[in-house]
Amino acid sequence: MPRVRLLVIVVLLLLPICGCTSPPDTALVTQVIDGDTIVIEGGYRVRYIGIDTPEIHPELEPFGMEALEANQELVEGKIVRLERDVSQTDKYGRLLRYVYVDGILVNAELVRLGLAEAKAYPPDTRYQEDLEQLEGEAREAGWGMWAK
Repeated sequence: MPRVRLLVIVVLLLLPICGCTSPPDTALVTQVIDGDTIVIEGGYRVRYIGIDTPEIHPELEPFGMEALEANQELVEGKIVRLERDVSQTDKYGRLLRYVYVDGILVNAELVRLGLAEAKAYPPDTRYQEDLEQLEGEAREAGWGMWAK
Protein backbone atom coordinates (compact mmCIF):
# COMPACT_ATOMS: atom_id res chain seq x y z
CA MET A 1 0.00 0.00 0.00
CA PRO A 2 2.80 2.55 0.70
CA ARG A 3 4.09 2.10 -2.88
CA VAL A 4 0.69 3.03 -4.30
CA ARG A 5 0.52 6.10 -2.07
CA LEU A 6 4.02 7.14 -3.17
CA LEU A 7 3.09 6.67 -6.82
CA VAL A 8 -0.02 8.84 -6.40
CA ILE A 9 2.03 11.58 -4.74
CA VAL A 10 4.63 11.50 -7.52
CA VAL A 11 1.95 11.71 -10.22
CA LEU A 12 0.23 14.63 -8.48
CA LEU A 13 3.54 16.47 -8.20
CA LEU A 14 4.39 15.89 -11.86
CA LEU A 15 1.04 16.94 -13.34
CA PRO A 16 1.75 20.70 -13.26
CA ILE A 17 5.23 20.17 -14.69
CA CYS A 18 4.06 18.13 -17.68
CA GLY A 19 1.16 20.48 -18.43
CA CYS A 20 -1.32 17.68 -17.86
CA THR A 21 -3.61 19.67 -15.61
CA SER A 22 -6.94 20.96 -16.81
CA PRO A 23 -7.51 24.70 -17.16
CA PRO A 24 -9.28 26.08 -14.08
CA ASP A 25 -12.98 26.93 -13.82
CA THR A 26 -12.17 29.98 -11.68
CA ALA A 27 -8.98 31.99 -11.75
CA LEU A 28 -7.33 35.29 -10.97
CA VAL A 29 -6.93 37.61 -13.96
CA THR A 30 -3.26 38.60 -14.05
CA GLN A 31 -3.29 40.68 -17.25
CA VAL A 32 -5.73 42.21 -19.71
CA ILE A 33 -4.32 42.01 -23.23
CA ASP A 34 -7.11 43.87 -25.05
CA GLY A 35 -10.88 44.11 -25.11
CA ASP A 36 -11.48 40.40 -25.60
CA THR A 37 -8.36 38.61 -24.34
CA ILE A 38 -6.97 38.14 -20.83
CA VAL A 39 -4.29 36.15 -19.06
CA ILE A 40 -5.18 34.15 -15.94
CA GLU A 41 -3.02 32.60 -13.27
CA GLY A 42 -1.03 29.71 -14.63
CA GLY A 43 -0.23 31.77 -17.74
CA TYR A 44 -3.33 30.70 -19.68
CA ARG A 45 -4.49 33.17 -22.34
CA VAL A 46 -8.28 33.35 -22.53
CA ARG A 47 -10.22 34.63 -25.55
CA TYR A 48 -13.83 35.66 -24.94
CA ILE A 49 -16.32 33.58 -26.93
CA GLY A 50 -18.89 35.19 -29.21
CA ILE A 51 -17.52 38.72 -29.42
CA ASP A 52 -14.94 40.78 -31.21
CA THR A 53 -13.56 44.09 -29.97
CA PRO A 54 -11.60 46.71 -31.88
CA GLU A 55 -7.87 45.99 -31.99
CA ILE A 56 -5.12 47.87 -30.20
CA HIS A 57 -2.26 45.95 -31.91
CA PRO A 58 -0.70 46.23 -34.44
CA GLU A 59 -2.69 49.42 -35.05
CA LEU A 60 -5.07 51.16 -32.71
CA GLU A 61 -8.61 50.95 -34.09
CA PRO A 62 -11.38 53.32 -33.00
CA PHE A 63 -12.73 52.27 -29.58
CA GLY A 64 -9.87 49.80 -29.07
CA MET A 65 -8.61 51.64 -26.00
CA GLU A 66 -12.13 52.05 -24.62
CA ALA A 67 -12.71 48.30 -24.95
CA LEU A 68 -9.37 47.55 -23.27
CA GLU A 69 -10.09 49.97 -20.42
CA ALA A 70 -13.60 48.60 -19.86
CA ASN A 71 -12.24 45.06 -19.79
CA GLN A 72 -9.55 46.11 -17.30
CA GLU A 73 -12.14 47.75 -15.08
CA LEU A 74 -14.32 44.65 -15.18
CA VAL A 75 -11.77 41.87 -14.59
CA GLU A 76 -8.18 42.95 -13.91
CA GLY A 77 -6.92 41.57 -10.61
CA LYS A 78 -10.22 39.83 -9.93
CA ILE A 79 -11.29 36.21 -9.62
CA VAL A 80 -13.39 35.21 -12.64
CA ARG A 81 -15.48 32.17 -13.44
CA LEU A 82 -14.76 30.56 -16.80
CA GLU A 83 -17.39 28.70 -18.79
CA ARG A 84 -16.45 26.52 -21.73
CA ASP A 85 -18.73 26.01 -24.73
CA VAL A 86 -17.73 23.30 -27.24
CA SER A 87 -14.11 24.08 -28.08
CA GLN A 88 -11.29 24.10 -25.57
CA THR A 89 -8.91 26.39 -27.51
CA ASP A 90 -8.65 28.42 -30.71
CA LYS A 91 -6.02 28.05 -33.42
CA TYR A 92 -3.67 30.28 -31.40
CA GLY A 93 -3.86 28.03 -28.32
CA ARG A 94 -5.97 30.46 -26.29
CA LEU A 95 -8.69 29.05 -24.06
CA LEU A 96 -12.14 29.92 -25.40
CA ARG A 97 -14.45 30.92 -22.58
CA TYR A 98 -17.43 32.89 -21.41
CA VAL A 99 -16.05 34.95 -18.51
CA TYR A 100 -18.05 35.98 -15.45
CA VAL A 101 -17.13 38.43 -12.71
CA ASP A 102 -19.45 39.24 -9.81
CA GLY A 103 -22.31 37.48 -11.64
CA ILE A 104 -21.83 39.55 -14.82
CA LEU A 105 -21.11 37.87 -18.15
CA VAL A 106 -18.22 40.04 -19.30
CA ASN A 107 -18.62 39.01 -22.95
CA ALA A 108 -22.20 40.34 -22.90
CA GLU A 109 -21.37 43.46 -20.88
CA LEU A 110 -18.82 44.61 -23.44
CA VAL A 111 -21.41 44.16 -26.22
CA ARG A 112 -24.07 45.96 -24.15
CA LEU A 113 -21.70 48.91 -23.70
CA GLY A 114 -21.15 49.14 -27.45
CA LEU A 115 -17.48 48.21 -27.11
CA ALA A 116 -17.72 44.80 -28.79
CA GLU A 117 -19.73 43.29 -31.59
CA ALA A 118 -21.40 39.92 -31.42
CA LYS A 119 -19.49 37.55 -33.68
CA ALA A 120 -20.25 33.86 -33.96
CA TYR A 121 -17.37 31.41 -34.08
CA PRO A 122 -19.07 28.03 -34.55
CA PRO A 123 -19.36 25.62 -32.90
CA ASP A 124 -19.15 27.88 -29.82
CA THR A 125 -22.48 29.69 -30.06
CA ARG A 126 -24.36 28.92 -26.82
CA TYR A 127 -25.22 32.59 -26.08
CA GLN A 128 -24.99 34.00 -29.59
CA GLU A 129 -28.66 35.02 -29.88
CA ASP A 130 -28.40 36.96 -26.60
CA LEU A 131 -25.18 38.65 -27.70
CA GLU A 132 -26.73 39.63 -31.04
CA GLN A 133 -29.77 41.07 -29.27
CA LEU A 134 -27.51 43.14 -27.00
CA GLU A 135 -25.59 44.40 -30.02
CA GLY A 136 -28.84 45.46 -31.68
CA GLU A 137 -29.84 47.37 -28.54
CA ALA A 138 -26.43 49.08 -28.32
CA ARG A 139 -26.61 50.04 -32.01
CA GLU A 140 -30.13 51.40 -31.59
CA ALA A 141 -29.12 53.44 -28.55
CA GLY A 142 -25.91 54.66 -30.22
CA TRP A 143 -23.64 53.42 -27.42
CA GLY A 144 -19.88 53.15 -27.73
CA MET A 145 -18.69 52.41 -31.26
CA TRP A 146 -22.27 52.65 -32.50
CA ALA A 147 -22.47 56.37 -31.66
CA LYS A 148 -23.73 58.38 -34.58
